[in-house]
Amino acid sequence: QVQLVESGGGLVQAGASLRLSCANSGRTFRSLTMGWFRQAPGKEREFVSAITSSRGSTYYGDSVKGRFTISRDNARNTVYLQMNSLKPEDTAVYRCAAQRATPAQAMGTWNYHYGWDYWGNGTLVTVSS
Repeated sequence: QVQLVESGGGLVQAGASLRLSCANSGRTFRSLTMGWFRQAPGKEREFVSAITSSRGSTYYGDSVKGRFTISRDNARNTVYLQMNSLKPEDTAVYRCAAQRATPAQAMGTWNYHYGWDYWGNGTLVTVSS
């Protein structure tokens, strides 16, 4: 019922912008908190951003704060990641993820590093210097 498909990756130069999209083919999108993660070769998966279902609160990893913006369009069953001022170190496979809304999210006490139950296959972002 939850199938996530990312798109929008590509090869860009440092300083450029890119917008990633993640569409859910299921019917439970409005009940899902969504997130973005990335992983580069030889590195562990890194949290990038998240947006809650309950209040639309947003969260960002330290490495992307001020440059990336997460948003969602519930009518289109899609979450976006607008990436500006891209750096070579942003090069990675970006995957969107989802988890069911929880009271902890509504209260702002949740840990966004855990609880992700659904994952897309990823889209590759390559940033050249």
